[in-house]
Amino acid sequence: MEKKTEILLEGLTFTEGPRWREDRLFFSDFFTKRVLSVDLQGNVETIVETEYQPSGLGWRPDGTLLIVSMNDRKLLGLKDGILKEEADLSDLASFHCNDMVVDNLGNAYIGNFGFDLHGGEKLKSTNLILVRPGKEPEEIAQDLYFPNGAVITPDSKTLIIGETFGNKLTAFDINEDASLSNRRVWADLSSIKEDYSPVPDGICLDEEGAIWVASPTTSDVLRVAEGGILLDRIEVETNAYACMLGGEDRKTLYISTSKDSSEEACLTDQSAKIEVVRVDVPGAGLP
Repeated sequence: MEKKTEILLEGLTFTEGPRWREDRLFFSDFFTKRVLSVDLQGNVETIVETEYQPSGLGWRPDGTLLIVSMNDRKLLGLKDGILKEEADLSDLASFHCNDMVVDNLGNAYIGNFGFDLHGGEKLKSTNLILVRPGKEPEEIAQDLYFPNGAVITPDSKTLIIGETFGNKLTAFDINEDASLSNRRVWADLSSIKEDYSPVPDGICLDEEGAIWVASPTTSDVLRVAEGGILLDRIEVETNAYACMLGGEDRKTLYISTSKDSSEEACLTDQSAKIEVVRVDVPGAGLP
């Protein structure tokens, strides 16, 4: 039976970085420069307002909420109501910073565009940045094409990241010092099936080791297994930009959707939504 989404929340500008924590979905709303949360009934709370666009979210073990500040390329931390700069990424990120995954020790892995996407600049590869608690940021991987949504497996041994303009999910082993090694293609999305070329934006992991991928270019979220095997696909009316498994049993798939991603269109239309659909396998790992 084909799965259909329902609207939990609408009238937003552009939502990114959905994360499930403490019975609520946390997410960034780009162009109102807010981090929000919503419960199962659709009740919204403003967590913090930022100077620039917020994007990826995650938590350190001490409860600090880490927030990627896109335009000024910084990592922010919110604790006890106080927002402060945790790291300046501008020397390492060649353009806007984007999504992030934070491990159980508080290490943050942060992607960036690598080029001016909306300004028409030619596609260029870029790096993945690691920020350890209390340490200076460092380049941890290179030659990635728009590193975007990322997950960490429940055993904390593998990081898998979507390369949006590489049309693939790339895996790394996580070493004890949080460095990465043994790079490999986890799933080549360009070869899933004929005349279907999804691109990975936000992603999330489930208990069977499959990954849900939000693909804006194909207006759907797809569930894939290692090797690029297509297991399931859920269509949305506009574009899907991010996804997260949550709810009491973590079998509710939250999907960030929008008609567009440009600031002018998003502020004018406010077409962004949080959509939900029930799935069979609960979420696992991080985020």
